[in-house]
Amino acid sequence: MRAATDTLPIKAPGIILGIGLGGFFDGIFLHQVFQLHHMFSSKITPDTVPGLRMNTLGDGLFHTVTWLAVLVGLGLLYSRVTHARRKVWGSAVLWGWMLNGWGWFNLVEGVIDHQILGVHHVYADANQLLWDMLFLASGVIFILAGWAIARRAKPIAIA
Repeated sequence: MRAATDTLPIKAPGIILGIGLGGFFDGIFLHQVFQLHHMFSSKITPDTVPGLRMNTLGDGLFHTVTWLAVLVGLGLLYSRVTHARRKVWGSAVLWGWMLNGWGWFNLVEGVIDHQILGVHHVYADANQLLWDMLFLASGVIFILAGWAIARRAKPIAIA
């Protein structure tokens, strides 16, 4: 097994970017486009104007955190690999770590918001637990797939 020291400078930025992008996907598609849930929809009904306002505020705060994660990830990436940007963006190492980060987003957000706090579920119907477990499973799959891609990718020289 090779030591992956040449990939370490982009591991943290990749994971943080993946967390932010995973959050954007969740918030944009599951909250807004498909309207499967909102941030507090299991605690505060979005079926009234005040309830929808609170859920919209929650969604906005959620998007703020994911946006900040993307900014932090980009800042870290830029500061670590300014001279080798083209190689880094085309590297499977970065994209693998980003997929890994997306998986961590799904897993942590799914456990905390769906299971522990119960503030919302992926899709609130008779099969709500199944939808939540599929979301958690996607997180585990993304984590493992991203890790495997990053570990098997051709090393990149960024120094």
